[in-house]
Amino acid sequence: MKKLLLPLLACFALVTSAFAGSDKVADISHDDLKAAIASGKVTLIDVNGTDTYNSGHIPGAIDFESKEAKLATLLPADKSALVVAYCGNEKCGAYKEGAKAAEKLGYTNVKHYSKGIAGWKKAGEKTEKGS
Repeated sequence: MKKLLLPLLACFALVTSAFAGSDKVADISHDDLKAAIASGKVTLIDVNGTDTYNSGHIPGAIDFESKEAKLATLLPADKSALVVAYCGNEKCGAYKEGAKAAEKLGYTNVKHYSKGIAGWKKAGEKTEKGS
């Protein structure tokens, strides 16, 4: 029994640790995002879709929908650079696609701006239109 239980527990621990936090991306505050933008030390990924992106996005953001295939060429060479993904608002989970794509490319400092474009606009911040 002990011979069977120990390997089973080890497998369970391995599987649960592999999935623990797999959907978790740390949030970045509005003020911290503004500071990162002002210092030029952030790459933004807009995951709202091209139509929404074209109607207004955070200045400098990458349109994930139209640029996903060449994301690796648009992100900084430094894999520890700050990359922030966002979508519509606090209830939107689409940001995970952009965040996970950056993480798959090896980026280690990926964050989520949970207020999204709606919160950015509500705070009176500037947006860009078009691509």
